[in-house]
Amino acid sequence: MENLLKSELKTTVLKLLGGSRGGCICQGQAYETDGGRVFVKSHNKSQARIMFEGEMASLREIQKTNTIRVPQAIKVMDLPGNGAAFAMEYIKMRSLNKYSAKLGEQMADLHLYNKENGEKLRKKEQTIGVGQIEPNYVDKFGFHEVTCYGNITQINEWQNDWPTFFIRHRLQAQMDLIERDYGDRKARELWEQLKPKVPEMFHGLEIIPALVHGDLWSGNVAEDDYGPIVFDPSCFYAGGCEGE
Repeated sequence: MENLLKSELKTTVLKLLGGSRGGCICQGQAYETDGGRVFVKSHNKSQARIMFEGEMASLREIQKTNTIRVPQAIKVMDLPGNGAAFAMEYIKMRSLNKYSAKLGEQMADLHLYNKENGEKLRKKEQTIGVGQIEPNYVDKFGFHEVTCYGNITQINEWQNDWPTFFIRHRLQAQMDLIERDYGDRKARELWEQLKPKVPEMFHGLEIIPALVHGDLWSGNVAEDDYGPIVFDPSCFYAGGCEGE
C-alpha cells in the first residue's frame, strides 16, 4: 500500500497519522504527504472501484454547488490483487454539535441549488447578455455515475420524469433484492398492486430535479471550527416537489 500511495499521489513523504479508522464497510487511514494531509479509504472487494468512483463523483458534484463543505476528492486507485483505495483531503472532524442548525440551512441550499439555476437560466433566456455565465441546470432525474448505498449498487440512469426513476431505480431495485434474498411472494403481489399507483402520488406537483446527498445520517455528518461537513455521499438528482 505504501509504495502504491507514494506512486499514485506523487509524494516522497508518506507518514502515518494515528491509528486506522474503520467504517461500516471500509477502512480509513490519514497520512502526511508532500502536498499536505490526506485521508485514504480502502476496500478489498471487487466492487470497490465502482463504490469509490461514485463517491468521488458525488463529492465533486456537491462541491460544485458551493453550498456545503465536503472533503476534496483526489484519486481512486486499484489495489494489487483486488479492491481499490480512495484518497481525499484530510479534515480533522468532530461530532456535529455547534453547527447543527447551519447544517440544515446548507442542506436546504444544496437541495434548492438546481432549481435556482433553472430560474436563472429562464431569466437569462429572456434577456440579451454578452459574456454571461451559463447556469448549469440539470433537467433530468438520475446521476452520471453508478453509486453505492452501503454494499448495494444503485443504478442512476437518467429519466425524464421522477416517478419513472423512483419506481425503476429505487423501489423496484429494492423489491428485486427482497425477492432474491427472501423469495417473498406476498411482498411481490403487494408491490404489483402498488406500483401503478405511485405516479398518482405526485399528481398536481411540479417536480424539479434536486441534488441530494443520498446517504445522509448522523454517521456521515461532522463539523470543524469553520462549520458543518458532509461526507460519504451517494448523490443523484431526486424529485423536489412544489405545489402547482
